[in-house]
Amino acid sequence: MSGAKEIRNKIGSIAQTKKITKAMELVAASKMRKAQDKMQLTRPYAEKALQVISHVANSNTDYKHPFTITREVKRAGYIIISSDRGLCGGLNNGLFKSVLTSLRNQQQHNIEVDLCLIGSKAASFFHKIGANIVAHASHLGDAPNASDLIGIVKVMLDKYRNNEIDVLYLCYNQFINTMTQAPQLQQVLPIQQSNDESSQYYWDYIYEPDSKSLLDMLMTRYIESQVYQAVVENAACEQAARMVAMKSATDNAGELIDQLQLAYNKARQAIITQEISEIVSGAEAVE
Repeated sequence: MSGAKEIRNKIGSIAQTKKITKAMELVAASKMRKAQDKMQLTRPYAEKALQVISHVANSNTDYKHPFTITREVKRAGYIIISSDRGLCGGLNNGLFKSVLTSLRNQQQHNIEVDLCLIGSKAASFFHKIGANIVAHASHLGDAPNASDLIGIVKVMLDKYRNNEIDVLYLCYNQFINTMTQAPQLQQVLPIQQSNDESSQYYWDYIYEPDSKSLLDMLMTRYIESQVYQAVVENAACEQAARMVAMKSATDNAGELIDQLQLAYNKARQAIITQEISEIVSGAEAVE
């Protein structure tokens, strides 16, 4: 059994770690609430934009936008969103596992893949496995701004316009609740019909000045809004996962301290018993 002094040092060290994890849990909880508020504010816009774009994609216009045209897939693009920091449980690993499954499926069909990565963890992971990374952005902060994403999204949109990729996927974690975050792999190009019931009925729009000018702007803004919504969702997921992970670490530290305290008491009792025994033996020898 370890000495009482060594056990006491371990208890002190773990107690300091417990304070740190508890503080990180409280910080993550505060940031999660802010991220949730932002996520809930942006969701209605993203959902309504999807509905409008779905109607536009299926309407009969004199101009068919390239983003609505389905073609044979020879090369695929992926926009993958992760966190910049760790200590958030298996959030990133769960997403990367889902993406790898999709990439293997693409390889089986001889489809090449280009990756656009948002977040340091994604960049580190896919760089290690030798994936083809064409764009990367990181350190967007706890309150990402849509303007920070325009450049990296444009890279993938230009590739689609130039027929360098034939399909574009968006991969991120969706916030279900504080305890649950689900990896999502969503096709954003070519634009598909929404599952909304109203999308079963199509109508034509009156465009001013012309359909091409408006649709070019509208389609680009739509994709940017979808990526931004995914970044905001992933940020909320990150803080929720970190809060849960830090709470688990704090609880585990408390349990470990209790176990070490018990071991310390036993070691201390053994030392006291030994000292008493030595005193009694010495007294008997003197007599």
